[in-house]
Amino acid sequence: MTPPRLPARAWPLLLALLTPPLLAQLTSPAAQAEQPETQVELDQRRLAHSAPVIEQIGPIAVPDAGRMGANASTPAPSTPTSTTPDDMGDHLLGGLWGARHWMARQGITLDVQEVDELWANVSGGSASAADGRNGSGTGPYYDGVTLVTLGLDLEKIIGLPGGLFNISAMQTHGRSISQDHLVLFNPASGYEADRSTRLFELWYQQSFLDNTLDIKIGQQDLDTEFLISNYGALYLNANMGWPVAPSNNLYSGGPSWPLASPAVRVRYRPNDSLSILVAAADDNPAGVRDNAFFVQHGGNAADPTSQTTLDGSGTLFNMNTGALLIAELQYAINPGPGRAGLPGIYKLGGYYDTAAFPDYRYNTSGAPLGSAQDTTSSPRMVAGNWLVYAIIDQMLWRPAPDSARSIGAFTRVTGSGPSSTTQISFAVDMGINFNAPFRSRLNDTLGLGWGLGQTASGLRQYDRNAHLPVQNTETYLELTYQAQILPWCTVQPDFQYIFNPSGGVLDWSRQHTVQNEAIFGLRTSVTF
Repeated sequence: MTPPRLPARAWPLLLALLTPPLLAQLTSPAAQAEQPETQVELDQRRLAHSAPVIEQIGPIAVPDAGRMGANASTPAPSTPTSTTPDDMGDHLLGGLWGARHWMARQGITLDVQEVDELWANVSGGSASAADGRNGSGTGPYYDGVTLVTLGLDLEKIIGLPGGLFNISAMQTHGRSISQDHLVLFNPASGYEADRSTRLFELWYQQSFLDNTLDIKIGQQDLDTEFLISNYGALYLNANMGWPVAPSNNLYSGGPSWPLASPAVRVRYRPNDSLSILVAAADDNPAGVRDNAFFVQHGGNAADPTSQTTLDGSGTLFNMNTGALLIAELQYAINPGPGRAGLPGIYKLGGYYDTAAFPDYRYNTSGAPLGSAQDTTSSPRMVAGNWLVYAIIDQMLWRPAPDSARSIGAFTRVTGSGPSSTTQISFAVDMGINFNAPFRSRLNDTLGLGWGLGQTASGLRQYDRNAHLPVQNTETYLELTYQAQILPWCTVQPDFQYIFNPSGGVLDWSRQHTVQNEAIFGLRTSVTF
């Protein structure tokens, strides 16, 4: 007998009725008492809360308010979870006269954070007509961002186990000292951005199989889950977050703060030591293609960082350029607080971008780009761009398993190609952090970091053809101290010294290469 056929308009109703029960069968009710840890929270716990917390909505690093004891854990203030600290002491406004506690019982979290920075370079730099400082290549400068995040725990709201919805927005203000004056591969701060009020992330995450598997889909920022050193999150130089290679090699720097793009991310955690992450995302959040790089007729003069020319509101949802395919394998040793051994996390990963990129060697006619034979100044386009990387975060010392005092170190190495279409072919950064350097300051961290980015052979050949100084390696040194003044407020003075900015790029205002730069900075962060 032929089975009865449902009318077409009945299928959506049937799926709506069946989907929650099917999801419930794939999830364990016992395991859904709490939402699965975010990648940030998982890595923080694996390192016994000895590393700064990386916010889900930006590159900020703030001390964990629960770090005074290695067994304590406080979620990142802007990370939506199903649990909320009882006293809300890590928020300036506390529980908002009971409103936050009521929202938490309903499965709602709402957080606001303000980050402000002051910068000045006392040596080096380049004069800029963009900001009226034609006679000087020095600061001071101010930049800041206001971050707002709303999280919804769908188990509490509609009874869907393992469901989590997140939306975040930001308002960036001030100016970029690196863009106006410093001429760097690595901006002095990860928060430097074009001024805008924009949507940031908009995604839904569903966990399965006792929280060992979760899938996130929607507008996402990948730089809090991939390519990140947890100890490196302490530092203010942008390279210590999303590295210098993808920042310079990908369109608009790829899906990293302050830009997000449509993506699907899958994470599998069979045990507490092993994690496997894979994602597919649009590679060009801002959608700028034809003049995204300087070899394309000087690049995007109106918006050199390609953040607001086509998409100042963050609602472009571009899916018309290329795909960024990225994967990472993580292995943790002695994970979690209270273990006798010293914890560490070891990561291997890589990505491939399917888009076409400008060739620094040849123009569309096959003539050497930038040479006397180059009459078009239009580079040919070559498909594909890749990167491989390795990251080590390792605690080196702590006096006892439950001590807040510790010393940790990190190293990250990246290699990129092909050499004809990438600006940075090799980069390395490393540092050493002293957590609670003073016994009376258990939530403070002192750090010394170092890194370099080396230009690819195609860019060096372009410089030779154009009779420009041949760019080579930019190196930087950073000394920073992060102090938790109050549970909701941190202050972080910072010093950086940049050797050979942009590998020895020409300062057009003075007709010689940009000189080494001494940079002083101060960051404050307040969680409301």
